[in-house]
Formats: sequence, C-alpha cells, structure tokens
Amino acid sequence: MIVAALPAALTVFFASLVPEIAAGQVLRWAVPWIPGLDIEFSFLADGLSLLFSLLISGIGVVVMVYAAAYMQGYPQVGRFFIIMTLFMLSMLGAVLADNVLTLFVFWELTTLTSYFLIGFTHETATSRAAALQALLVTGIGGLAMLAGLVLLGLVGDSYELSVLRASGVDVTADPLYGAILVLVLLGAFAKSAQFPFHFWLPNAMAAPTPVSAYLHSATMVKLGIYLMARMQPLLGGTEAWLLTLTIVGGITAVMSSVWSLRQTDLKQLLAYTTVMGLGTLTLFLGLGTEAATTAAIAFLIIHCFYKATLFLAVGAIDHATHTRDRDALSGLARVMPLTFGIALAAGLSMAGVPPFLGFIGKELMYEAAVTAPSAAWLVAGAALAANALMIAAAGLVALQPFVGRARDWPQPPHDPPVAMWIGPIVLAIAGLVLGLAPHLIDQRVIAPAVAAVAGHDPHLHLKLWHGFNLPLLLSVVTVAAGIGLYVGRERVRCWLGTAERLIPGSAERAYDHALAGLKRLAAWQTALLQHGQLRGYLTTIFGTMIVLIAAASLRGGVWPTDADLTDAPAFAWFASALIIAGSVITIITRYRLAAICALGAVGIGTAILFVSHGAVDVALTQLLVDTLFVVLLAVALLKLPSFWDLRHRETGLRVGAAAIAVAVGSLMTMVLLVIVSVPLDRRLTAYFESNSVPLAHGHNIVNVILVDFRALDTLGEISVVAVAGLAAYALIKLRPRRDPTHQSQGRSAADQSATG
Repeated sequence: MIVAALPAALTVFFASLVPEIAAGQVLRWAVPWIPGLDIEFSFLADGLSLLFSLLISGIGVVVMVYAAAYMQGYPQVGRFFIIMTLFMLSMLGAVLADNVLTLFVFWELTTLTSYFLIGFTHETATSRAAALQALLVTGIGGLAMLAGLVLLGLVGDSYELSVLRASGVDVTADPLYGAILVLVLLGAFAKSAQFPFHFWLPNAMAAPTPVSAYLHSATMVKLGIYLMARMQPLLGGTEAWLLTLTIVGGITAVMSSVWSLRQTDLKQLLAYTTVMGLGTLTLFLGLGTEAATTAAIAFLIIHCFYKATLFLAVGAIDHATHTRDRDALSGLARVMPLTFGIALAAGLSMAGVPPFLGFIGKELMYEAAVTAPSAAWLVAGAALAANALMIAAAGLVALQPFVGRARDWPQPPHDPPVAMWIGPIVLAIAGLVLGLAPHLIDQRVIAPAVAAVAGHDPHLHLKLWHGFNLPLLLSVVTVAAGIGLYVGRERVRCWLGTAERLIPGSAERAYDHALAGLKRLAAWQTALLQHGQLRGYLTTIFGTMIVLIAAASLRGGVWPTDADLTDAPAFAWFASALIIAGSVITIITRYRLAAICALGAVGIGTAILFVSHGAVDVALTQLLVDTLFVVLLAVALLKLPSFWDLRHRETGLRVGAAAIAVAVGSLMTMVLLVIVSVPLDRRLTAYFESNSVPLAHGHNIVNVILVDFRALDTLGEISVVAVAGLAAYALIKLRPRRDPTHQSQGRSAADQSATG
C-alpha cells in the first residue's frame, strides 16, 4: 500500500487548504522560469483548482490501493505505478498552473503518460492502436490549444491567468477572439472526448481497469472541462461561446448515451456514459449562468464518485469471472454480495435516485436548463434524454449482471480482497452521505469553485428536497423513461444495431482513413527521399538550396554591386588557388589516393584562410579533423573497386552533378560578394564583446558564444556526438550469435575425439 502514500499525503495537504480557500483567499506560488520573456513557473490554488486537486489526489488514493491488488501478476508492475504517479503529478500541475505555458507543459505530460498507461499491455495490437489513437487526437488538440494560449497571452499582455482575470482585459472584443476561441476549444474538446473527437475514449478501455477508473472517468478527461471552466471568465459570455458549447455538449451527451445501450462490454458501456457526462458538463458550462455553473460543478463531483466506483466494481467482476460481457453475466448477487451492494449504490447515484447525491445533481441540472438564457426547452430536452438513457445504462451495469439465474461457473466467483473493495465502498458511501447532508460541501467546496468560474460569490444552498416544482416533475419523467428503456433493453439494442449499419460514416472511420493516408504518404515520401544513395541526398539538398537562393535573389533584386577583390592579400589568393586545385584534382583524377591527397590540400587551404584572419584555434581544429578524415577515408576507399571503372559508366549523372556544382558555387560566390559589398552590421559583435566577461566570465568570445549564448545548441551537438559514440561502441562490441546446436555438436565431436 506504499504506492498510495503520496496521493494520501497530497489529499491531506489539499484538504488543509479548504478553510482558507472557502474564506475567499487565493494562494499563489511562483519562481522565475524564463526571466527574459517575463515567464514564471507559477501555481495558483483557488476554489476551482483546489476542487480538481482534491478529486485527483483523493481518487488517486482509492485507485492506487485497488491497483495494488488488481495488478498482481501483471508484468512490470513497478513501471505501472511509476507512470500512474507521474500522471497524477502532471494532472495536479495542469490544474494548479497559473501560467498558460506551464499549463501546456503539464497538459502534454498527461497526454504522454496516458499514452503509456493505455498501451501498458503493449503485447496486444488493440492496446497499441488505442494508445496511439489517444496520443494523436489529444496531442494534436494540445498543439492547437498552445497556439490559442499564446494568442491569448499576446492579447492580454501576460501569460499569467490570474493577471489576465485581474486586469479586466476584454478578450472577446479583440479581433483575435475568434481564433483564440476555436484553438482553445479544439484542445479542450479533444481532451474531453467531445464530438467529433469522442471515439478515442471508448477505445482507450483497452487499458487495465485501474487506468480506466482513474484517467477516463475522474481525471484526465476532466482536464478539458477544467480548461473550459477556467477560460469562461475570459472567453465566455459571447454568442459564439454559448452556441458552440451547448450544441457540441448536447450532441455529445445524447449521442453517447444512446450508443451506450448498444454495448455489451461493461467497460465500453461505462466509457460511453463517461462521454455523456463530459458532454453534459460542456453543455452547462456553455450556458454561463450561475445556476448552470453550479450544476456543472456539482455534477463534476458526482460523476467522479459514481463513475470511478462503477469502473472499479466492473474490474472486480472481471477479476472474479474473467469476463465483462453483460450477456454472459447474471446471478452474481448470490456469490458477490459486497460487489453488488457497491455497484448498486453507485448505480442509484448515477440514475439520480434520492437520497443519493446524484439526485441533487439532476435537480440542479433541470433547474439550470429551464432557466437557460436561450432555447431552455431544447436544453432541458437534451438533459432529460441523456439522463433517461443513463438510468437504463446504470441498470445494465449495476443490476443486470447481479440478478437472474446464477450461472454455473468453472470456478465459483467471490468478492474481491479487501484492497479492491475498501476504496469503492468509501466512494459509494460518500455519495449517500453527501446526498443526505449536502451542506458538508456546498459552502466549503462547491461555492468556491463556482465563484472562481463565475467571478462572484454564488447564492448557493444545496438540499435534498426543493418541494414540488418543474425540476422534480422532470426527474419523475426521467426515471419513468429510464425504467422503460431498461425493460426494453434488448429491443433497443437490436434497433441501435440496425441503425449503426445504416450510418454511412463516422468520426472514427475518418480517423482511420486519415491515418492510413498519412502512412501511405510517409511510405511514398520515404521511398522518394530516403532511397539510400548519398548522391541523391546531396542532389536534393543542393537543388533545394539553389531554388531558394535564386528565388530570393530574383524577388529581392539582390545582386553584387561594388565588391572589390583587388586588395586581397597574396596568401589569400594562394590559399584559394590551393583549394581550387585540390577540388579540380579530386574531380578529374582516376586514382583514389590522388583524390584523397587533393582533399587534404583543400583542408590545408581552408586552414590557411582561418589563420590569416586570426582564428588560429579554428585552423588547428580544421587541420586535426581534416587529417583524421583523410586517414579514415584512405582506409575505407582503398578497399573499394577502381575509381575510374565506376566513373566512366556514370557520364550522364556526372554531367548533372557538375551542373549542380557550378550552380551552387556561382550562387554562393554571389552571396558572399553581396555580403562583403554592404557595411558590416556590428550589433551582435558589440553585444558579445561587451557581455562576454560580465555575463559569462570568459575572455575567449568564441568559447563564450558556444558555451553560454548558444548553450542549448552546443548541448544538442554534444548529445549527437555522444549518441553516435555510443552507437559506434555498440557496433564494435557486437558479436554474431553462435548456434547452440552447432556448439553442442562441436562439443560432442571434441568429446568423441578426446575419448577416442
């Protein structure tokens, strides 16, 4: 259980902040990150971020304890818990980040760690495909979100969310508002599996059950919801915000709840109901009213509680029976009474039955729907349809596998060990207790979160009974419709199967076609560019350079005008003549050794030019590298076939290569003449001269530039050299494997010889 120690400590820490945050305080920590760009590594705890932090760490405790028992027997369990911990910390970093660039860094860390968790059982093609799909969909959405956040920082003149909100900047009035809205929502929709990006979440159920319970019900998929809630004060309040979120959220909620009844795999069924919950949250965040925001925040908590519990209960069923097919499950209540009680309590909360917390959440939804600023009955109708379908789905998960005739199992199922039921039973009881006493969280947890989104303290008082009103009537209709759908579940499933065959296409098919097209493009491009011939690579590189330089020169009219070469010193002409002679000899000679020596002459001429300009250290490096190059080239090339025998068969290719060489030489000469014909811009030179000693404490300006001012570039070069050295070492140490059969035969022959 030591794996749960960190999330438990974090839960206690965040719980200790509840009184301060409930009193209206906002806590912020910041350290400089990129001072030159005024970017900080900053974190902020307010009502919204604290709520998410409590859910992430608290449910993390439950899932870690559960996984300690569930994952026994899996290979590389240690790696699993390390990645789960990294994911939890990434989620906490994302919801606590105040700087939008810090938010993006942690956002992408959740994408990366979820990729490893979804594909944890990477031996199967299904897990690998699901992990790649989640990575591509959420990763591309994250890149779009980054562009939107950068534009937001430019418009608001700050990358700190707290500064943007406090400054009162009206982002909605800026001409870039439309682009910011689209880009940010693309990231949020992709992360939270909104239509048309909804397909990746059900496929991610290939992951182990603890991953599904944690990532895909309580944490990662809620990150998009968090982003929309956090951005509502900056981007909300417009017709574009209202229409986009309500339409996308409504379509996602109704569509996914319908398709949940089509599923026979219990995890797939829960996955579609998760998409429904995310769509509902998006729908109510789009409305923007205080009642809608309250309903969204309350439903966020409720959904985390009952959905994590149901996923863990399904994991217990799978652990005991080795199947998740609801058609193959019945009568489990007799042999798994504790699991049945846990699943039933979570299912009743999911169905919105009093006195569970889910009933309060459903009442808040209907109250917000009927008071919506526009299309109230349409919003209420979408909420009613989705909730009715959820009642049927709750019955399929929490009731159908446990009732009916008990099946004859090869090995009788039984309730899981204590580590697998202690956490779910706590969440199930919490859903009941908070339904009976909602005052425990309304002012301490929900109200601060609503205030962080709405920008003002809400008039909030949750209670189980609001009297006879329209929301209660809608709740009664919802329950009746849900029971009817559950009773006629087989007929509904058959009808949905027929409808699915009639649908001509889907977002997932579009993804499959796009991925297949990308692979075909990559194969074509690889065959065209990566053909394994050095001559072709050089032709492509130099040809591209010729086209770009020539086009830029023609468009800009940049040509050498008054370049004067008459004052060049004699040794410069000598070095140039040596370089030219070496190049010509290399091209025309029939012998490899002569070509190698001529290349050495080219290097010596280049070193003379370096010395003439005072760069003695560079000249020394040039000579050493050139000498090593000539020696290695001599060892390699002298073992190859005759130089001339290969050349005379490639006359056409040589003519083309000569044309490219002449064009490159002419263009580079023109570029150099243009450079020397204009006054030298000494701004960078002056900067390095004046800052090398005080900033970098170095008198050798070249070394200072490489080590300090170009530190990352130099680090990259060193890394490349190190990797190349390791690869060379691995190749040197590589030995061919010996055939064990051959070895045994050899030993047998030796033994026989010795015996004889």
